[in-house]
Amino acid sequence: MKKTVLLLAVALCACPLLTLSHAETSASRYKMAQKIHVDGDGGWDIIAADDSTGRLYVSHATMVQVVDTKTGKTVGTIPDTKGVHGTAIARDADKGYTSNGKDTSVTVFDLNTLAVIEKVRVTGTGPDAITYDKYSHAVFVFNGKSGNATVIDVKTNKVTATVALDGKPEFPVSDEKGTMYVNIEDKNIVDVIDTKAAKVIRKFPVAPGEGPSPIALDMATNRLFIGCGNKVMVIADAKTGKILGSVPIGDHADGAAFDPVYKRAYVSCGDGTLVVAQEAADGKCSVLENVATQKGAKTIALDGKTHHLYLPTAEFGPAPAATADNPKPRPAIVPGTFAVIDVETIK
Repeated sequence: MKKTVLLLAVALCACPLLTLSHAETSASRYKMAQKIHVDGDGGWDIIAADDSTGRLYVSHATMVQVVDTKTGKTVGTIPDTKGVHGTAIARDADKGYTSNGKDTSVTVFDLNTLAVIEKVRVTGTGPDAITYDKYSHAVFVFNGKSGNATVIDVKTNKVTATVALDGKPEFPVSDEKGTMYVNIEDKNIVDVIDTKAAKVIRKFPVAPGEGPSPIALDMATNRLFIGCGNKVMVIADAKTGKILGSVPIGDHADGAAFDPVYKRAYVSCGDGTLVVAQEAADGKCSVLENVATQKGAKTIALDGKTHHLYLPTAEFGPAPAATADNPKPRPAIVPGTFAVIDVETIK
């Protein structure tokens, strides 16, 4: 992590990054509102926001820490979530669900008290991305190592189906009308799921994108925004699968969100960049800003009420020397530096 977090605006994605003092006097639409410290030095993954309560669910090694965005305080913990990746929020059932990658389970908890209700075993291995589909009242857990998805009924917390996928799933997004879209990273396609039938009904390629990971949806226009590993965000028609265009993004894209009020798509990247793409009335999409965040800030959550964006990360020390067993060692996390960056939309 750098000593400070710089939030910078640029007119076009190809322009060089400006200094913070310059950005503050230019037409920047974003600024850092706060940096929320969260205890613990373990790794992290997907962050989730519940805009009905102003709470964040921060995946952090073997637990999920629940943070109040108004106070910046940790108000609770969902424990024993080994290798946790993400949290699904089923507000209409007052339940939350965490995907625990290292013990092939989902932890069910009460959204109001944060008390653990039970654990549910998934029907695959490596549960990773997780989401709640309001239309079918089911949680979909995407198992990265077995190429399938486990479907859990939120009323009973019972597994009701397993969806066979075309490869390694990454992030999903639901249109809340019975259709879900999930990126298949190793096949460069999107699988389209009928959430009531719990099966893939079609698929489409994302070329020129490669290695699709995060995905967001504009429900009004049915446009998908797909962050890819070859540093492009692809825009696709969700109904037809037609690729409508693409814009450049940073490296290691691992988070996406869409703000329907401002008609903006966001892709967060592990190299410390946040791309803001503006969707125009004619359907065209262009880079509005490149916001410099911080190395490691790869996942993102949007609060739909406040329009704040939240990105977890930490500072890193030097990487250890490479060995035969570990030829590409990761740099160590500097103890006590894990935090959530709070980015405010100012206009």
